Amino acid sequence: MTAPLSNDLRERVVEAVLAGEPCRSVAVRFGVSVSSVVKWSQRYRATGSVAPAKMGGYRKPVLEPHRDFIVERIR
Repeated sequence: MTAPLSNDLRERVVEAVLAGEPCRSVAVRFGVSVSSVVKWSQRYRATGSVAPAKMGGYRKPVLEPHRDFIVERIR
């Protein structure tokens, strides 16, 4: 998965949409997909921010319940 695009780019894209420019022409002008333009605009209207949501999440260690057994076997 790639890193999110900069907030500066996102803000400029949303400003262009709010100024009345169609999403397709904004996408072409800034070199991003139309779906990104739409999603960023929706995020701005819903939250007032264009910042990306947190990526990833907490992943519980799979082997933790077996730690003692594994350490004992290594010894």
